Amino acid sequence: MDIDWFGHACFRLRGREGTIVTDPYSKEIGLSFARPRGDIVTISHNHPGHSFAHGVKGDPKVITGPGEYEIKNIFITGIPTAHDKRGGKDRGTNTVYVFDIDGLTVCHLGDIGHVPTQPQAEAFGNVNVLLVPVGGVSTIGASEAAEIVSLLEPQIVIPMHFAHPDLKFKLDPASKFFKGMGIKPPDAAPSFKVTQDSLPDATQVVLLEAKQKE
Repeated sequence: MDIDWFGHACFRLRGREGTIVTDPYSKEIGLSFARPRGDIVTISHNHPGHSFAHGVKGDPKVITGPGEYEIKNIFITGIPTAHDKRGGKDRGTNTVYVFDIDGLTVCHLGDIGHVPTQPQAEAFGNVNVLLVPVGGVSTIGASEAAEIVSLLEPQIVIPMHFAHPDLKFKLDPASKFFKGMGIKPPDAAPSFKVTQDSLPDATQVVLLEAKQKE
């Protein structure tokens, strides 16, 4: 599976049988969206920074909430969570998506605003690749992200939803997360390829460059 990051919370997961695009965003947030092609689009919550499904090329199936789905032999589970620490009273709901693709389990936390409960964490399953917001303000920050990594023990961690000079709103930089994890900031890679056989024994943090063009 190939993983590309398009900035903010938008990733493209390209497997053998299909392509997923997560949380596509509109230009309202300040970033230029590269408009990737996908077979499946997942929306964690209804906000311009996470729900611009029309920006994805092709004729994708759009998933907008909790449930179990099977598209192109890719199994997807949407798990209800909150966008804040008060059960959604401040910012509403958020859907975490777990993808079973190419024999790997990928978890995209969307704009989760809290550390998952034990039942929620159990619903995520044995996570191989964790896509985690780290920028705080409107979602979890560095310390909570590090706590979730400790809770889920994924082999690969890819931070998302952090400060960018073009964003029209302020988020914390990714450096706070690396500091919280007790690691040096890794070099940013243009893309990341992972298979069952290439999974590391210990948790590895991967930093991706945001693709501005396709």
